[in-house]
Amino acid sequence: MKTILKSTILLLILSLASCEDVIDVPVQTAPTRLVVEASLDWEKGTAGNEQTIQLSNSSAFFDNTINTAVTGASVKVTNDSSGAEFVFVDQNTGEYATSSFVPAIGQSYTLEIIHNGETYSAQETLMAVPEITELFQDTEDGFDDEILEAHIIFTDPPEEGNYYFFKFQRQGELLPDFEVGDDEFVNGNEIDWWYEIEEADDENDVRQPFAAGDVLDIEMYGVSEAFYNYIDILTDQIGGVGIFEATPVSVKGNCINLTNPENYAHGYFRLTEVNKTSYTFE
Repeated sequence: MKTILKSTILLLILSLASCEDVIDVPVQTAPTRLVVEASLDWEKGTAGNEQTIQLSNSSAFFDNTINTAVTGASVKVTNDSSGAEFVFVDQNTGEYATSSFVPAIGQSYTLEIIHNGETYSAQETLMAVPEITELFQDTEDGFDDEILEAHIIFTDPPEEGNYYFFKFQRQGELLPDFEVGDDEFVNGNEIDWWYEIEEADDENDVRQPFAAGDVLDIEMYGVSEAFYNYIDILTDQIGGVGIFEATPVSVKGNCINLTNPENYAHGYFRLTEVNKTSYTFE
């Protein structure tokens, strides 16, 4: 009887296995495009002369290609007022570097990239960022009044149209959080910008609220309105789109292909002044 039962179970397993179908999930594809990571950030208190631009090729989500670096391109940035040119030298790793860049607040700069016989161009203005006047911790202003939050205090310049980009990363964590803001309702006033990590609702989210001894790295950038709009849309889509869903809006940066406009590049040419600091929770 046991032998018959074992045989029956074995036949049932084999029959079920033979009925399995391989499901081929169609994944949207897109043409390979140049990806431009050109963030020229002038940290307060430094000369800002050393800058790097990264070029790579886009790849499909399930592509196992490891090296997508773009080498052999011609890369330069020009000060539109003075005409000064800053050549970024190919490091043969996808990085293009210079040690002679001269940052000037309020100046317009143009990026030019020549790659595969096509010329890409982008224009941006170097934006200032106010000083951070105070850093402290509290539990009063966040969504949960029982967990710690970090507070960044600064005074918004009185002229209209200031935009901010924040990067927060607890030391020891792999990925940062990004936030953006503007001065539409607080122009010229002292601003208290706070940041907290709430209790995780998702069992797959292992992050915990801040505790004594945690160190938070903070970067605060002054950015243009165009970059503010770009990163605002981008971060919204990263947070709300599944990997098998179509992106609601094609997020294009400011890099234009002058030779073949249809073959536009991904990424953004950004010039900013930045505060970099850290806070240790008590």
